[in-house]
Amino acid sequence: MTLTQLNYIITIAETKSMNKAAEQLYISQPSLTNAVRELEKELGITLFHRSGRGVTLTGDGAEFLLYARQLYGQYETVMEKYGKNGSQRKKFGVSTQHYSFAVKAFVDMAREFDMSKYEFAIRETRTAEVIQDVSTMKSEIGVLYLSEFNRKSLEKMLRSAGLVFHLLICCQAYVYLWKDHPLAGQSSIRFEELEEYPCLAFEQGDNSSFYLAEEILATNEYPRIIRANDRATMLNLMVGLKGYTLCSGIICEELNGNEFVAVPFQDDEENRNSVMEIGYVVRKNTILSRMGELYIHALKKYLKIEPS
Repeated sequence: MTLTQLNYIITIAETKSMNKAAEQLYISQPSLTNAVRELEKELGITLFHRSGRGVTLTGDGAEFLLYARQLYGQYETVMEKYGKNGSQRKKFGVSTQHYSFAVKAFVDMAREFDMSKYEFAIRETRTAEVIQDVSTMKSEIGVLYLSEFNRKSLEKMLRSAGLVFHLLICCQAYVYLWKDHPLAGQSSIRFEELEEYPCLAFEQGDNSSFYLAEEILATNEYPRIIRANDRATMLNLMVGLKGYTLCSGIICEELNGNEFVAVPFQDDEENRNSVMEIGYVVRKNTILSRMGELYIHALKKYLKIEPS
C-alpha cells in the first residue's frame, strides 16, 4: 500500500466517480481502476460499489477511508513543514452549524493569509455532518452547541467519533425574526405568542433525531413549521412569511445585515428556556494548525471572550 493509492481512494470517495477522479489526478481511468483493484486485493476487502451512476463506498471502504485520510493528512502535514515543494497549497477547513459568527471568524482568519497559497473551506452543514467532517479530518474544527436536552446523545456521538468539545460561551435562547415582525418590538416573547407564525428550523436529514436539532424546544408541537437547509433561505422566510427561529441571539450584522433582531425568549413551566453551550470540537490530542489557532482566536474575539 502506498501514499499514492491512499490519495486515489480519497479522491474517488470525494468525487464519487472514477472518471472525475482520474481527471483530477491526471491519470487514465484504466490506471486508476487497476490501482484500486490492486489495493483491494492486498487488503482483502472491496472498497467501492460500482454502478452506471458512479461509485459509492462499501462499509469496509468507509472505515478504510477514515484511516486513509488520517494517514494522508499526516503525510501532507509533514510535507508542508519539511517538503521542498513550496507550491503545495495548505488546506484548512471548518464545519459548523448555521452560525453567522462562525463564518465571520473564518473571514477574519482567512484575511491573515495569502489565499493563493491555501485551500480554505467553510461548511455550514447539519449537526451529524459537523461531527463526521472533523472525525474524518475533512475539517480541522467543528462548531456546535450542547444543552441539557442534547448533551447525553451528542457527547456519546463525540466520544464515538474521537472528538472533544471545548466550551466558548453560554447563552440563553432568543427569538430571531425580521425587524418589521409584529413581535419584534417586544422586550421578550412567550411561546404562546408565536403560535400564529411559522417556526423555522434547519433540516437535519430524514433519519435525524431531535437531539441533532440546532434549535431549542425541538420536541414541541408546532402548528406551523418550515424546514430549510441554509441561512439565506431562512432569512428570506423570516421576511416573506414572518417566520421565526429560536437561536443564540448572537447576530453578525456584517453578514446578515441589520434587517433582523433577536428578542429574549421568555419561558414558562411547559416551555423552559435552555442554556446553549456553544463551543468547538476537534479530534483528541490534536495540535491546532496556525490557521486553527487564528480561527479560535477570531471566534473568541467576536464572542468577546477574554483570552485564556
